[in-house]
Amino acid sequence: MIEKQYDKVDLKIFDTRAEMGRVAAEEAASCLRELLEKEPEINCIFAAAPSQSEFLEELCKQPGIDWTRVNGYHMDEYVGLSLGHEKSFNHFLSESIFNKVPFKSANLIDGSRPVEEETARYGQLLRNAPTHVTFMGIGENGHIAFNDPPVADFEDKEVIKKVKLDLVCRQQQVHDKCFDTLDEVPEYALTVTVPRLMASQYIFCIVPSDKKHDATVAALTGPVSTACPASILRRTDNVRMYIDKACAGDLAK
Repeated sequence: MIEKQYDKVDLKIFDTRAEMGRVAAEEAASCLRELLEKEPEINCIFAAAPSQSEFLEELCKQPGIDWTRVNGYHMDEYVGLSLGHEKSFNHFLSESIFNKVPFKSANLIDGSRPVEEETARYGQLLRNAPTHVTFMGIGENGHIAFNDPPVADFEDKEVIKKVKLDLVCRQQQVHDKCFDTLDEVPEYALTVTVPRLMASQYIFCIVPSDKKHDATVAALTGPVSTACPASILRRTDNVRMYIDKACAGDLAK
């Protein structure tokens, strides 16, 4: 393992994706246990993507977490996809973690509801539930959640909003084998905004694969700008990032 610091981001680089997921889960579990020693219950936001699979699998195995005092949320969803839809992010998280451990609550975004109603409903849920931990990734275009470069706003006043997905983001869903063709990928989504994500007490950012190399380098070494929304992590307290060597490239030197 290689450890580096980029502004406020604590970076750890691992030889393999499996090791990355395991260590990230162990350290996340330690954070959750410590928070639960001080708080009656805690709120966590989860990213839904294949990049999180190893981490989520290992997190479910961690001992000593009282999940009955943890409320789960997710950070984005496709407009038009209902609860339980096999291509939806709520389905991915339900299958990957929400149905595997006994959360106090799992609060799902319903992309099939009228947008204004759902953003108002979910936004109010998040306003009433300050986030203790956010588990996230970085997209190939540098997005965090579905805050793509054209729509990301570091000063956003909204909590969750409807966005149009850019082409790189939609193409990534095909790369990740979430959809067979670009035409199948929805054009719009609901996303928790950048300021709301960054308001979390702790952030664990898990980013494997060579497809994420350019975006990760830009986030860690380029300008802090909405041209690479993930760059805002460098100005955010308590950020831990975990990547594999395939993602790291020259960062591992």
